[in-house]
Formats: sequence, structure tokens, C-alpha cells
Amino acid sequence: MTEIQADGGPIPLIPDDLTIPQFMLDVHHPARPTLRKPQPWLIEELTGREICSDELRARTFGLANALKVRWNIGEDDVVCIFGPNHIDYPVAIWAVHRLGGIITGANPAYTVEELEYQLSTTKARVLIAHPGSLPVALEAAKKAGVPPERVVVFDPVDGAQNTTVEQLVGEGLALPQRFVERRLAPGEGRKKLAFLSFSSGTTGRPKAVMIPHYAVLANVIQMAHHTNAKDESKPLEQQRYKPGSKILGLLPFYHIYGLVVVMHFSLFIGTTLVVVQKFNFEQMLDSIQRYRITHLCLVPPMVVLLCKHPAVKNYDLSSVMHLMSGAAPLSSELMTQLMQIMPECWIGQAYGMTETCTAVTFPPVDRKIGTLGSGGVLLPGCTARVVRPDGSLAPPGEPGELVVTGPSMALGYMNNPQATAETFQDGWVRTGDEVYFNERKEIFVVDRIKELIKVRGFQVPPAELEGLLLDHPDVGDVCVVGIPDEYSGELPLAFVVPSADALARIARAPQEAEGVRKAIMKHVADHKVHYKHLVGVEFIEVIPKNPSGKLLRRFLRDKAKEMREKGTLAIPIRAKL
Repeated sequence: MTEIQADGGPIPLIPDDLTIPQFMLDVHHPARPTLRKPQPWLIEELTGREICSDELRARTFGLANALKVRWNIGEDDVVCIFGPNHIDYPVAIWAVHRLGGIITGANPAYTVEELEYQLSTTKARVLIAHPGSLPVALEAAKKAGVPPERVVVFDPVDGAQNTTVEQLVGEGLALPQRFVERRLAPGEGRKKLAFLSFSSGTTGRPKAVMIPHYAVLANVIQMAHHTNAKDESKPLEQQRYKPGSKILGLLPFYHIYGLVVVMHFSLFIGTTLVVVQKFNFEQMLDSIQRYRITHLCLVPPMVVLLCKHPAVKNYDLSSVMHLMSGAAPLSSELMTQLMQIMPECWIGQAYGMTETCTAVTFPPVDRKIGTLGSGGVLLPGCTARVVRPDGSLAPPGEPGELVVTGPSMALGYMNNPQATAETFQDGWVRTGDEVYFNERKEIFVVDRIKELIKVRGFQVPPAELEGLLLDHPDVGDVCVVGIPDEYSGELPLAFVVPSADALARIARAPQEAEGVRKAIMKHVADHKVHYKHLVGVEFIEVIPKNPSGKLLRRFLRDKAKEMREKGTLAIPIRAKL
């Protein structure tokens, strides 16, 4: 095999002379469905407030006009949005883009130092914060040299004098237009920056990924073309995105998955976006039932809750017709459990990363469920290589590093030529993920290459063991890490959050804990080859994850090292493998 070419034929024309708001709000693209009945674009989850297309355009104009009048925000100026999802998050993005500016979204969990780093790195001129994030925002802005009057809040804060987005929108709508909107020359959209989205930074400090307008437009069009979002020839029950569809906006908009797939793609194809400010599982179930949500974009920890949480049976989830998981691999075992809970639902996985401006693969459209464990098929326009360590290309079924290209690739890392050269090579992106493709061109993500556990020379993917462990009734959540071993090099150790039932049994009889550990280890021993057997099981209250749902293994590796040094890690001196 040389390269894997996506099926689906040529994709529709991708405009390279439009900004994102012009594409979303001002023009009609051939891949976009035409809504025959007006419906809200956005709904605020907690209040039910609705925003339709005319109000959305007006609010975007008003905010853009005020940002120009007050602070002369213009060409390539950076505005940072700091906070959880908000119904005016798209307004803030598109207002800045109307002015030719750039958006950088920041994680609301950031400390002052982390936010200061992002503000300073991007040279942000204005900071728009959520009310709950204001104290950190003000302190970080001060350290980064952003004047306090340029720290704006989405909603009023008691005792604070900061201008609100609502005030700016009103101010801008009351004034004549004071800005001249950027019109891109043909081809300019390929280089004109729209976002500086920070990568998760598994090694070193996070890096600012440079994403042009064209990349977002390309990915949206790729997804719309692949899913046949405009095709109304099928009966309504067979259309994946039928009129009146609603998606729950759970995933953070500062993250590339929430930004492009949930926000831009969903709105492009006419799906109403119910904006969720903060994820709470039972609130999620209630909102699915209350708003009759049809589409869910989730990450694996949310899927684990759907499969394991006892509250699920108390809610009517029958409206959900399409569920997609991304950001990290979802095991075949978990997929099987999910199919039992939602038997009428299309279920699949997608794969992507910030450096590819989100989706590279999407669930297949010719089947309700793809091959279990698969991360989907390549989106039209994408080409992939699976590269062996010696640089040669692997055939179907053989793992190697995924290297991919397509129209939505980012331009590189801002002010970091070394990291850019390592990842972005002649239009291709080296992902750092070990994958393989089957004969049907479905991708299977094994694990991050740097996270593979090496046991006596054998590679043990943590995600494979985690998928198996989540199938055990005593396991509520799990993360597997490698710990150093003199004899084997490394050995797999499982940090386990016990299920509610297991916790109840342990509470009644503390000695039951050892029995649970042994049962979990036996479960792996019964199903996996000897070098994949666990060296131990440690109970933990919660598995650390980043906001996109990826397991923060490095924290648990450090915890295991610390426990071992203190003698509190109960493992054999040498595993008999």
C-alpha cells in the first residue's frame, strides 16, 4: 500500500476569498441545506433563550462596530475569549473576524500564569471573559499588559465596572458603521489567520496552532459533503440531519472539536445549537429530554457515564438519533455497551486534531454502526499514510504513525519553526498517533506513540486495556500507565475508579477491596496475552482528564512514581511474565 485515498469523490468548491462569518452569515454554499421553516440558530440551555439568524447577524455587527470604535480592533489584532461556552461566543468570534482580527480561545480552568502565557504569546489586545472567570482574567491581563478597561465580560458581574458584551452590542448598533469589512483577495483565505488555537501541550508548553479561514471552511464543507447533509431524497427517518435537528453544545468552544464540528458545522447545516455553559451529566440527560436533542457530539468520558451511570434509566433519550465520539479512542467494548443503551441510534467515531483543523475521519454513512473500535473513514479530500519506523509505508492491518494531508491542515505553530518543521512537512501533518487501516479504509487508533507501554520489547497500548477494563462491572472509569520495571522495562498499572456497586460493597466490607482488585486483574488475564497482564490495580476517586476528554496519563505516572517511592504502591518486585 502506498497511500489511503478517501472515498466520496471530489468535494464541492471551497471558497478561498471568504472569511468565516461571510461564509456562515452572508452567502449560500451549494453544500448547505436550505431551511424551509425558520428555526433558532442558538438556544441557551438553562434559560431557553433563542437567537435566530437576523438577531445573530445584528449582534455580530453591533459588537464588531463597538470594538472598532472603542479600541480600533482591526487587521490581525488578537482577541482572547476566556471562559466556558456562552450563547454570545459565536457572536464574539465572528465580530472579530468581521474586523480582520484573530481569535484565541482560552481554557476557563487556566490559572493566572497559564492565561498570562496565552495572552502574552498571542499579543492579545482585548480579553472577553465569562463572569466566573473575571478574577483570573483581570490578574492575567494586568501581568500581560492588557489594560483593565479592555477586559470585557459576557454578562454583568456584581461590583465590577467591566463593560459587558450586551453594552457593546447596543453601543455598536446605535452608531453608524465605523468599520470597512475585510474582503479577501482570491487565495488569501488560505493564509489569512482566523484562530490561534492552543494544542494540548503533552510535551513542553502549549503551542499556538495557526488556523486560516480556509481551513475551517474546508472542514465544514468536507463534513457536509460526506454526511450528505443536503440530501432530502431519503425518507425523513433515514436522514442523518433532517430539518429541526438539535445538537447539544456540551464540548468547549475554545477547543477545536467544539469550535469547528459542534459550532460551525452544525450551524452550517441548519442544526439548532443548544449552548451548554458547564457540563453536568444529569443536567445533560435532562436537557436531552427537555429539548428533544437529536445529535450528540461527545468525548469518551461522557460515553462512559452514559454506559455506567445509574441515572440514565430515569430519562427519555429516544430523541437522539446520531451520537459521535471523538478526541480519544472509544473501545469496541464501550461501543457495544452504548449500542445496547441506544439501539436505534447511529453511533460512530471521528478522528482529528487541532493541527488538522479538526476532523480527518468521520463515521461511515453507509452503515448505522461502523466496525467496532473504528475511528471512522477518511473525509473526502483527505489522504493518509501509515508510516513504519523505518519510513516505509505499512499495508492494511499493520500499525504505524498516521501522516495525513487535506484542505483543512493548519499552517504551523506560531513563532515556533522547530516544532513546525517536526509536525508540518510539505503539506502533510505528522500526528504522533499509531494507527492502522482495515481493507474497508476504516481507521483504528492504537494509541499515542509516546504513550505505548513497552513490556519486554512488546508494545502494549493503554487504550486497549482501558477498553477491556471498562467492560468490567466493578470499573467506573480507568487509566492505564506504564511503570518502570528492572526485569520487563515497563509494566501496565491500572488506576481504577470503582463503580457505584463496587464502592457500596467495599463500604460494607473493606476487605472486599482486595477481592475487587483481584477480579479486575483476572479479567485482563483471562482476555489478554501474558505481557499485557496488569501488575496492579490502584483505586482513585477521579481520573484526571483535559477538557477534551483525553486522559492525563503523565499525572498518574507521576503519582505512581511517588507512591512507589513512599512504598504505598502494592506491586510485586518482579512480575513473572
